Amino acid sequence: MNQTLLGMLDGGARAASAGPALIERRGEAYVEVSHPALRAAIDAAARALVTSGVRKGDVIGVWLPNGLDYLAAEFAAAAMGAAVLGINTRYGVFELSNLMTAGRLTAIVLPARFLDLDFAGRLGAGFATARDAIPDLVAPSILVADADGADLARFDIGGGAIELALEGPAAPCGDAGEPSAAVNYFTTSGSTGAPKLAGHDQQSVTIHSPLIAAAFDMRPGDVVLGVLPFCGVFGFNIAMAALASGATCLVDPMFDARAALAAMARFKVTQAFGGDDLFARLHEVWLEDPVDLPHLRRGAIAEFEGRAATLAAWARASFGAELTGVYGSSEVLSFAMSRPVLGDCAAQVKGGGLPLSDRMAFRIADPETGAILPRGAPGELQARGYNVLLHYLGNPAATARAFTADGWFRTGDLASDDGEAGFTFLCRNSDALRLRGFLVEPAEIEQFLMSHPGVDTARVVGVRTARGDAPVGFVTVTDKTLTGEALVRFCKSGLAAFKAPARVEILDSFPVTVGTNGAKIRTEELKRIAQDLVVASG
Repeated sequence: MNQTLLGMLDGGARAASAGPALIERRGEAYVEVSHPALRAAIDAAARALVTSGVRKGDVIGVWLPNGLDYLAAEFAAAAMGAAVLGINTRYGVFELSNLMTAGRLTAIVLPARFLDLDFAGRLGAGFATARDAIPDLVAPSILVADADGADLARFDIGGGAIELALEGPAAPCGDAGEPSAAVNYFTTSGSTGAPKLAGHDQQSVTIHSPLIAAAFDMRPGDVVLGVLPFCGVFGFNIAMAALASGATCLVDPMFDARAALAAMARFKVTQAFGGDDLFARLHEVWLEDPVDLPHLRRGAIAEFEGRAATLAAWARASFGAELTGVYGSSEVLSFAMSRPVLGDCAAQVKGGGLPLSDRMAFRIADPETGAILPRGAPGELQARGYNVLLHYLGNPAATARAFTADGWFRTGDLASDDGEAGFTFLCRNSDALRLRGFLVEPAEIEQFLMSHPGVDTARVVGVRTARGDAPVGFVTVTDKTLTGEALVRFCKSGLAAFKAPARVEILDSFPVTVGTNGAKIRTEELKRIAQDLVVASG
């Protein structure tokens, strides 16, 4: 078995024969990237990482859209024995500063330009904020992808800035990676408001990727849709499974439903994965201009908007493709469970299913007492196995809290063990929000709102809409001139756009319940008010 990422990639290349590793959208064109070309790009990226000071055991931030640059940096870091922290391109100053303080990044790889996003400005402001919290924080070096004449000095925050050039000859980087060494950290929301960074080692990825490929019938010559961000565990696992199996990954740096549907037809996509929000956008475009997708066979669909069964029925009736439900997270990897094809679309798209391997295990426990519950009883899902995180980076206290005394990981999800049918995911055991496919803890948005000098206390709740959860903020203020509209703009200036509240309401005081443990804000009352506000505003 190939137990390092580079070994896994080389095995997939041998299986693929002459097929390309990637088909990448660049502007309006699509470019095929062969396995030798990908390997050469990895060698060049490794050379650049060494030049920028990256060494074995370091953590680098990869703040890039999906593409060759991202994968070259990913595999180069793995070959050097370093780990990657994926950073969403939409992240703002607040999120970036949190990742810098928690991750203690040696280097950050970013694009010179992508859409209209100000990477240099956010980078500088994020590091300044992080340095306020940790005065001795060392500035990471910066590697700028697709520099194309860009002024590199704009990106230098004290650690130097160089171009990530993937063209030209580079000596083979070799493979100094170790199976048990951390290779990826994925962001996940924590109860403190700042993201936690869930770490996995190389062997967890190399064990898991072929299992995903087998579960979804990925073969050499297949083409797998890779539009979910590689910085997240869902998109990352899809790309790794495709490359491990010798399939081709169809890569787009930015999901556009119309372009994606046309590319699926043109390049004969065989597997597609995403939330029902993603498939719904494909469906809307398809209804306007139907295309045939005769090669589409399999896929996974996660239910965020309550439309998974309808969309699975569309895929089956229109293309003969089967979409099934899955379960996973940053801590236990995506596709930890998968549903088989059952015939009944409503049953086969439910979250959960059977574990992909007997090398992982799950059980259901009472979330209050920890007692193991009988089959069929709902409780907290707990996990152990190769797929469970190593630790939360820089947060040993959170790591310790996440595990039971006998070594099982507490997922924080409610589920039931349904025997031969596998496990059924019920809901998060919290008030977490699902915003445009990303799981977000309300406390993170609350903390940012309270960073405004005029805000005293903040609470954020979710309102269910036809497009998924919408966050609504409630605040009490010390600055009586503040408006809700101004606070929404404030959030948009520092948070990823999908995290910004749909509206912010200013209250004289919060509704509370006074009990033996003190006064607690009545979250359910805020949810009711928020629902009424959203309904009233149309």
